[in-house]
Order: sequence, then C-alpha cells, then structure tokens
Amino acid sequence: MAFRLDKSVVRGEIDNRQPGQVSGRIWFSGRDEPIVLKLAGNCLRDIAGCRIEFENPDPEPGQPIEHLNAQQEGLVGDITASRKVRVLEMPVGEAYALRTAGQEVPYHMGNCLYVEWFSENNGRVVIETTGFRLRVSEPAWRMSGDEERSQSKENTQAMKDYMAHLNSPDEIWEDEEEDMAPMNEFEWERKLRESDALADRYGAVMEKYLDHPDRDKLIAREMGWTWLDDALDADDRGVFDEARCEPDDLEPLEPNPLTEKIDWIRTDDGDIKHPLSEFAFEAVMTLWHECHEAGMIEEDGDTALTDMLIQAQTLSAKLAGALDGLAYDDDPEGGFIVACLKRALKYFEASFDASNLVRETGALDDARLQQFRADLFKIRSEVLDLMNRFRSAI
Repeated sequence: MAFRLDKSVVRGEIDNRQPGQVSGRIWFSGRDEPIVLKLAGNCLRDIAGCRIEFENPDPEPGQPIEHLNAQQEGLVGDITASRKVRVLEMPVGEAYALRTAGQEVPYHMGNCLYVEWFSENNGRVVIETTGFRLRVSEPAWRMSGDEERSQSKENTQAMKDYMAHLNSPDEIWEDEEEDMAPMNEFEWERKLRESDALADRYGAVMEKYLDHPDRDKLIAREMGWTWLDDALDADDRGVFDEARCEPDDLEPLEPNPLTEKIDWIRTDDGDIKHPLSEFAFEAVMTLWHECHEAGMIEEDGDTALTDMLIQAQTLSAKLAGALDGLAYDDDPEGGFIVACLKRALKYFEASFDASNLVRETGALDDARLQQFRADLFKIRSEVLDLMNRFRSAI
C-alpha cells in the first residue's frame, strides 16, 4: 500500500518547468529537513510546466514520516491539482453517524491536489487533499492533449511496475490448467501468500481510483482482467449480455448428515457452522458485548483490550473460512485446511499477547480475563488436533 502523508505535510513546492523532470521539496511536521524530489516525468496537463506551492493550514504529526528517505528519486505518478473527488459537507464523525443510520451524507464534488510518485526507496507515495492553500505559476511550457495521454500511459505503467513488486497475477494461477496432484500445506501456503499479494494490488488500485468516474475500467485494466475490461466496454456500447453473468438455478446445498456434530452444527439462527468456529465466535462476541455495554471499548478505552478482542474476532473469522465449508465437502483438501489453520494461529498469538497487556493494565476483571484466555487455549488445542487430522489425510 502507499505512504499517504497529507495530514503531516506543513508545506511544499513542486517544479515541472523543465520538461520531463519534476523536482521539489516537502516539509513535514516533526521533521526538520524537507524531503527532496527528483522524479522523471511530468505533471498532468493542468499544472504541467508550472511551479506549484502548497501549504497545509492545519498540519498534524503522527504519520510514518521517519521511514521516508530524504532523497526521493524515481518516477512521477499522477500529479494534478484538479482531480475530482467527493468533499464531505460536515465533520467525518457526523457523516459516519448519518451513514450508519442509513441516511444520505451531503457532499459536493471538488478539486483535489493529488501528488503521486514511485520512489526507489519507499515505493508509492501519495499526498491527496482538498484542504491545502495552493499557488500555481504561469506555465513555462504547455502540454498538448496527446502529450497528456502519453504521460498518463507512462503513469499507468509506473503503477503496474510498482504492483509487479507485490506479485504478478499471471503467476498465481499459471498452472491452473495443468493436471495437478493435491497440494500439501506448504504449497498451499505459497498460494495463499500470492493471493494476499493480489489482494494488496487490488487495494492499491482501488485506493487510487476510488472516486474516478471510470473506476471499474481503470481497475480492470491495471489488474490485467481483460475479460472484465472487454465486458465493461461492451456494456457501454449496449451489447453486453447480462444474462451470461447470471448464475444458473442451483439447488441449495445441504450439509452431509453423516458428519453432523463432527464437521458441522446448526446454530440457533439456523446457520451451518463448524463447532470450533462457532465456539470461537461466541467466546469473543460474548466478551465484546460485555465490554461494549460497560463502555470499555469506546474511543478513549483501553487499546490493549480492544486489540485483544479484534485479534480474537479475526481468529474466529479465519477459522470459519477454513472449516465451515467442511459441512458440504465429501473430500476436503487436507493441505489447504492445514495451511489456513496455521495462518489462523497467528491471530491466537496476537490476541494472547494483547491479553498479557490487559492483565498488566487491569482493564478487565482478572477472573473474566482468565476465562477468556482459557477459551483461547481451548481453541488453540482444537486447531492443533484438526491440523493433525488433516495432515494424516494428505
């Protein structure tokens, strides 16, 4: 993901008066010396050939500026002062409350300063804001429409090259058509890491184009999803057949009655769950509701307690993803299940580590904390038993 640094910016200057080169300096709150930009490429047409100065009227410390290299050398991304974005017409907290209540949030479209580059040391860096004061010089040279299209293509390629460092989607399923034997847990771990990288790539592209009117097309093209890009183009021409994307009528899945109470149970709500994922869910949500009703996990609540519960919730979700499908699977792939369970155990460790801090702060009654920790160890023990079971089936 990108370094997003608009809040801690104090002021900055960007100079594109020399064609093919963007230079500049940016000062940050909590950092005495500015970072220095030396980037290949041009700004987009609205400020190409210009020197632009910007100032943040309300800088905030706290962003990870200490990790930024003092010399930022690399390629420009999109640099523009006229990107269209939604601007809230009320504070974020009030907007969130309205949205949570199902009401419309008032906003208007406004111009955004968007400064993006790809550095050799820090990867993708972005400053995106509607709140800075700007001063733009007269252009020393003017960019034509063809030149802007060419620069946009170069920016897109820079984004693709950056994402290629995360992983290549073509490599993830390159052996999809091969006659593959069942994979072991280590091969599945590699596939899952590649899937994580693909998700990171998608997140980076979605973050960049979230408010763009052609968002879906741009995302499809940069992710390499040519089939979706073609479908969207066909839809624009009025020739896209939506019926071919609709699923066939399917009979609802029924769990295997022979594995009831072993691989699945039916909850009070009628849902089909694995016994362990349901136990984990109930253990953490019961404590979450107790803490919420006591006002212990508000914004000013104990951070260790909140982290303990969030990590345990994630553990529960990971177990559900690994195990809930067993109710319908007559021949589960043991390597996949073991790999997923191993990944789930990371969240047990994180939740347990946070529980040690909760014990030190005394944020939770000791007896209740010990009960929760006992639940965590019960989950861990059963996860290890399941891993042994599915390893023996590989």
